[in-house]
Amino acid sequence: MAVVPAAEQALGILRYLANQASPVPAATISRSLALPRSTTYHLLDTLIASGFVVRYPDQRTYGLGLTAYELASGYVRQEPLQRLARRPMADLADRCGNSAHLSVLLGRDVVYVIEERAPGRPLLITDVGVRLPAHATASGRAMLAALPQQQVRALYPDKDAFGAGDDQAPASLSALRRVLVEVRHAGWASEDGEVTPGLASRAMPVLDGNGYPVAAVAVTFPLEERTPQLLAGITAAIGATVHTLHRRLGGL
Repeated sequence: MAVVPAAEQALGILRYLANQASPVPAATISRSLALPRSTTYHLLDTLIASGFVVRYPDQRTYGLGLTAYELASGYVRQEPLQRLARRPMADLADRCGNSAHLSVLLGRDVVYVIEERAPGRPLLITDVGVRLPAHATASGRAMLAALPQQQVRALYPDKDAFGAGDDQAPASLSALRRVLVEVRHAGWASEDGEVTPGLASRAMPVLDGNGYPVAAVAVTFPLEERTPQLLAGITAAIGATVHTLHRRLGGL
């Protein structure tokens, strides 16, 4: 399928702005997305004209506009991701015998949109709508590892971006980068007791056609039950579910 460069660049700007905690200057957008400054300004002007982006002249920054909000509202009403993923996530929980959840990345947080609780398994804090720091969760690390390094740097510009958090979680950009390198090498992300003591998680990202992480699939299990066989089975099951979701979403 042919890709239109200008459309891809415009969508990249919208994705980038959607992941920022506040409006950003055009120079930051240009640098983070490796776009020529002239191209960035032309695209921003087009997006402003259609209402997708708004410019704040006093701060000389750009953020998402009302049209982007209307799209997001329509998405929430239709819940396409949840509709398409509900059955595969339930099958994943049944196959693994442990609770499974689907999350999306929103700025520096993960937001859980589906949780399938396996019978007899411990209750989790990752209920639908819960937000947790991305760098401290397996799901968040899986998605962050799939982002361009420039975007990760923009999300975590200094130590304050990491908050207080857990002592086991990365507390600096260099520490986070080391974790993400390991995630890319392994093909999956994990966390051991960093969200809930005694519970561990393994996760993989669901990528669109451009390699952008639209969601993450994870399974949580008691640390005391961890064995090489259990991990191998969970990893294979998550991988199969990710493949199913990618196909259901049309490869995006």
